Amino acid sequence: MDRMHELCKKLNQWAYEYYVLDDPSVSDREYDRYYDELRELERESGVVLPESPTRRVGGEPVKGFERHAHIARLYSLDKAVTEDELDAFFTRVNKAGDATYTVEYKYDGLTVCLTYEGGDFVRATTRGNGVEGEDVTAQALTVPSFPLKISYPGTLEVRGEAVIRLSVLEAYNAAHPEEPLKNARNAAAGAIRNLDPKITRTRKPEILFYDVNYMSEQPVSSQTEATEFLRREGFKVFPYFRVCRTPEEVKEAIDEIEVGRRTLDVLTDGAVVKVNEEEIRAEMGATDKFPRWAIAYKFEAEEAESTVLRVVWQVGRTGKLTPLAEIEPVELAGATVKRATLNNYGDLTRKDVKIRSRVLVCRSNEVIPKILGVVKHAEGSVPVEKPAVCPFCGSAVRETGANLFCSNEACPPRIIQKLTHYCSKNAADVEGMSEATIALLFEKRGVKRFSDLYALKSSDLEGLEGFKSKKISNLLASLENSKNLPLDRFLYAIGIEGIGRVAARDLAAFGSVEAVAALTREELVAVDNVGEVTANSVTAYFADEENRAEIERLFACGVRPYVRKKPAGGAFAGQSVVLTGTLASMSRPEAQKRIEALGGECQSAVSGKTTLVVAGEKAGSKLEKAKKLNVPVIGEEEFLKMLQES
Repeated sequence: MDRMHELCKKLNQWAYEYYVLDDPSVSDREYDRYYDELRELERESGVVLPESPTRRVGGEPVKGFERHAHIARLYSLDKAVTEDELDAFFTRVNKAGDATYTVEYKYDGLTVCLTYEGGDFVRATTRGNGVEGEDVTAQALTVPSFPLKISYPGTLEVRGEAVIRLSVLEAYNAAHPEEPLKNARNAAAGAIRNLDPKITRTRKPEILFYDVNYMSEQPVSSQTEATEFLRREGFKVFPYFRVCRTPEEVKEAIDEIEVGRRTLDVLTDGAVVKVNEEEIRAEMGATDKFPRWAIAYKFEAEEAESTVLRVVWQVGRTGKLTPLAEIEPVELAGATVKRATLNNYGDLTRKDVKIRSRVLVCRSNEVIPKILGVVKHAEGSVPVEKPAVCPFCGSAVRETGANLFCSNEACPPRIIQKLTHYCSKNAADVEGMSEATIALLFEKRGVKRFSDLYALKSSDLEGLEGFKSKKISNLLASLENSKNLPLDRFLYAIGIEGIGRVAARDLAAFGSVEAVAALTREELVAVDNVGEVTANSVTAYFADEENRAEIERLFACGVRPYVRKKPAGGAFAGQSVVLTGTLASMSRPEAQKRIEALGGECQSAVSGKTTLVVAGEKAGSKLEKAKKLNVPVIGEEEFLKMLQES
């Protein structure tokens, strides 16, 4: 028995060096010699140790997959596809505490959960619905990228992604031309969820581990600790793992991943951003589907390489100078792209973009393509000069962090960009009012305010280059149609600094422009996707006399923002709901949002009109009053069930 333990230890170490570290220390021949000795000892004794590598040989087909409940729930991740959505996530995190973030690759395979008891591997399951999954232990035993025995003495669940490397898929398809596998994601899922473990083994999947799902003793207190634990115990962990202290660093890491994935042998479709500290994770909690402390930033597939010809500077509506690269024309997402943006001067210098550099360009979930990073520099590459004055009006440029700003509020491009933003699709949506048209109206007709657009008449447009009678009538009709727009789009359109589409939807819940203008800084910070900086921007905007006067002028022109109608159906349709106490699964603003999305109306206090009370932990006087008034009361479990059923 001692010899068997000795052989298992030696063989598992060699397998770890080969499959996990990719740094073998012995030849295949020597490994096979010791492996054969172990197998013979097992045959003679009839004993197979839990950590024996012979367990990894594919066994007989199983009749079906049994269901198995996870010890701790395996959540899926909420997704962001724009920087606006990513910024909303950072705002929510900042309210919970001073957090750091971790950024990792998001693998595109099949999630699996491995369970250990007393150091021994006992089970592998798929994620399933997050509460229970399918038992795929027989299939997982054919995968050599995880240990069968670890030093941790308690009960443990670890989480990973079963993947098939692109090179392995290519080799498999070359060997099986009669039945090729379509893509790496489906191949990995099919390999693990196959009733015949021998087929699993032929497809050569591996598991990349990235999280500790449950620990019965001394649980880890951060994602950093979890990753270190996985590496220390011999699990295969992907080498890229970055700890970031600011949202800007997170975005830098996402760009690194988006560039790096092009040469990766593993299929990826995004980056995973997590709050590092367990304490802040606990404060943020989870919805019924996602942890609120993590998000997956999804990439779009279209990318292309091009060469930077020159860099010009654009001035935005806030005065921010953005470097815009003119590049050699390249086909991207069905269009010919000639320009690509960089976020700011700091982004340009960090990515080391130079004239004549070969760069990677993608749409990155935004309309305007952006430069992800440099592929290589040319022999004649030259640095981009930092502007000392605004290239349009000659005013002094001030530097704030990584950004450069024109100090002149009357700078023509700033005015044009404000008007362009107001007319954009997700704002007032004035069809036909392009940036070029607005620039022409600014130059020839002195249009400077939003309200100036609505004062335009046919006679103002006649005689302008490109304006025929049909275009004039269409543009005026589009302006007229834009007067009736949802309140959230109006709040986004007027260009309050920091208010993107997500935060605008939250503010629109207050019912009117006047109600939003009356909010205090403290009330604004309490809104889910509004942080302190944005709250200051909102109060400063409505405190400005000219801004208030412009809103009055818009109203006088007939602009009428309206609140979107609530859904007619839904689990809470017609209900007047009061939330009281603390919900473990989500914050109160999140619960309120979910109720309203399903047709309900949330009240701040119990009254004769209240039809339902949702009571969490430590519910107080509202619960007592509800009982006195015989108002129906439900707990969190029933509340979540209503949400799930809807």
